[in-house]
Amino acid sequence: MTTTQTGSFEAEPPPPAAAGAAPLVDLQRLFVAIRRRKRVWLATGLLGLIAGVAVGFVLPAPPTAVAKVIVVHQDDSPTDSGTLIRTDVAVLQTTQIAEGALKKLGSTDAPEDFMKNYAGLGVTNNVLQITVKAKSNEEAVARAQALAETFIADHVKRSQAAAAAQSQAILDQRKNAQDELAKIEQQIVEEEGKGRQASQPTLESLYSRRAALTTQISDFTSRAQQAGIGSPQVAAGTQIVDAARALPKAFLKTTATNAGIGFALGLALGIALVAVGAVSRDRPVLRREISTHLGASVIAQLPSKRRGPARLWRRSRAVSERKRVATTLVRLIKKDPREVSLLELGAPKVAAALGLDIAEELAAEGAASVVDDLPGEDVRKLAQETKSDVSVVGAGDAPGAPVERRVGVGTVSPGTAWTDLEHLGKETVLVVKAGQANTLWLHTVARQLADQQIPIIGVVLVDPDPRDKSDGTLWDGLHTALRGRSSAPAAEPAPSEREDRLDELAARVAERIATAEPPTRRFTPVRPVLPPALATPRPPASPLPPPGSVSVPDHLNAPTKKFAPVKPPKRPTPFKRDDGEPSHKGELNAGLEPEKSAEVS
Repeated sequence: MTTTQTGSFEAEPPPPAAAGAAPLVDLQRLFVAIRRRKRVWLATGLLGLIAGVAVGFVLPAPPTAVAKVIVVHQDDSPTDSGTLIRTDVAVLQTTQIAEGALKKLGSTDAPEDFMKNYAGLGVTNNVLQITVKAKSNEEAVARAQALAETFIADHVKRSQAAAAAQSQAILDQRKNAQDELAKIEQQIVEEEGKGRQASQPTLESLYSRRAALTTQISDFTSRAQQAGIGSPQVAAGTQIVDAARALPKAFLKTTATNAGIGFALGLALGIALVAVGAVSRDRPVLRREISTHLGASVIAQLPSKRRGPARLWRRSRAVSERKRVATTLVRLIKKDPREVSLLELGAPKVAAALGLDIAEELAAEGAASVVDDLPGEDVRKLAQETKSDVSVVGAGDAPGAPVERRVGVGTVSPGTAWTDLEHLGKETVLVVKAGQANTLWLHTVARQLADQQIPIIGVVLVDPDPRDKSDGTLWDGLHTALRGRSSAPAAEPAPSEREDRLDELAARVAERIATAEPPTRRFTPVRPVLPPALATPRPPASPLPPPGSVSVPDHLNAPTKKFAPVKPPKRPTPFKRDDGEPSHKGELNAGLEPEKSAEVS
């Protein structure tokens, strides 16, 4: 918004928030919005806590039994990272184990359904914990015991099957070695039957091969015997170390766990909703944003009405802050005879109370009243509640006395009649609640007030963020800023006052000339030249004769005389000069000598 020298008011869009491009997400604004709406995410957290407690009552934990089994592996090693015990847990979660446990119990349940009610956990590399849920403690204990026994039997069976397979493989190798040994024996007999014709190297080779096969067969025999025995340490070591037992019902612990989980989930959900709403709704809450979008500086701020018990001990503080702001606005209103209005945006009660406070202070020096143009007539209701002596009138009432100061209180909320705002005051102070309106509506308010030629002299921010350290002062727009009201140019003096000032100026100039040291030559004193508007009016000139009545002399119609053409004087040439001609310097000096002699005389 700009003004001209004649006082015209012209609208222009509010300046941008920054010279560069605005960030996609302003973290400061996001944190402020989350902190301001703490009631929302605290409420969702409380609802989550209540839901967790309710789940503990409505859906109590089913009876649970636990059994622990120590599992010995044939390939145990100190460097094992838990691979073998994880394999046991995976084997436990198979239909074969579940079906075997159900057969042991004589149950007709489906193995798939039974698998959903138990789980395995590897406590260490050799300890397996089995947890089973059932309809009763006795059933849970029986199922856990049957499941543990079935798993042990399957583990030992698999170990023995592996040992038997290994023994059979060794026996097959021994049989192959025995068959080869029989062939070697037959070759030795045939070679020895030749008598003296027998080849000694061949016999030595056959003897050596027979000895090796005999040793190998002996080794295979001992290994087959060991493998046939199996892995007794696996069968003996794998057993139930903690018999199945029912877990006690820890109602308080379960309820507290459910409540904590519900509170954490509700809190996270509430914060996420608030963050998404702050980004999508685009409602400014910082002072610098509101002042930028409205094109006016934030001159004061007021806390909103406290809720709950806090309003009992903070009531006096809120009233004192409102009185202080009202005193500041009264000082500004006194400097300008034009009427000033209070236009609220999201804070009608605060604007009504502020208008009454301003009128009360103005009434101490003369007649004052408040024009209530709020939709809910909040000023009238507040005056009746507080029994205030300030006169409250409506927007359509007749104007008061000329000396009466009126403070108009209106609104710029959606649905406002913009053309009626000029009747409340020629200038306005906006009472805006932080986070109430979006950026588009703030621009609309600034543009509509500019179109109505109502300058905004300041913004009173209601319910600001207490940790907001941003600057809400604009350094442009001096005509609407508070500093511009004190530095505004003085009114143009009347013609009579200007004439008196010019006479006084002429007298001072004459006095200075009279008292000054006279110069070498006396000149006619210089008189001040008065403007044409203040000079003595001249008598009107006689009217011109009608056309055709004035004769023109003959000499005026004579042709122009011809004159000889003027020839330029011959200029000396510095490069070609005759001996008899004077030099160029001499000619110049000769021309200057008469002038110097005249000055000296």
